[in-house]
Amino acid sequence: MVKYVCFMCEKRISEEMMGKRVRCPYCGSKILFKGRSKPTTVKAV
Repeated sequence: MVKYVCFMCEKRISEEMMGKRVRCPYCGSKILFKGRSKPTTVKAV
């Protein structure tokens, strides 16, 4: 499941909440971005 983050109010928005519109349901902003997970580093022994 893709989670989007609003650029203006910084709230997390699921894909189901947006429906077919590309607007934040909380503040009405049109600027959304996908949150990224932190990379995991593995050291070789």
